[in-house]
Amino acid sequence: MRATVNGTVVAEATEDELVKIEGNWYFPPSALTPGTFTESATPYTCPWKGAAQYWDVVTPDGTTKDGAWSYPDLKPSAVERVGRDFAGYVAFSPGVTVS
Repeated sequence: MRATVNGTVVAEATEDELVKIEGNWYFPPSALTPGTFTESATPYTCPWKGAAQYWDVVTPDGTTKDGAWSYPDLKPSAVERVGRDFAGYVAFSPGVTVS
């Protein structure tokens, strides 16, 4: 599967490497295109996953503000709930196409 912004690939992995949670595909850190993500200061905490890290997605066409997010330090119950450790995996906001 690929995550793209205006045709630029920002992440790519096989489906078996991804984790699907609440309708969102989470890509492993190794699948991310280097140099494409910069940390955002946007705060968010999921009640069952923990504190999120938002990312701006930077491509030659511009920046998609808060175009991605991850959970670097998951609550232990989140791993139990999903059945797999997805700490640091990245999901994408509207504006980033996952297919």
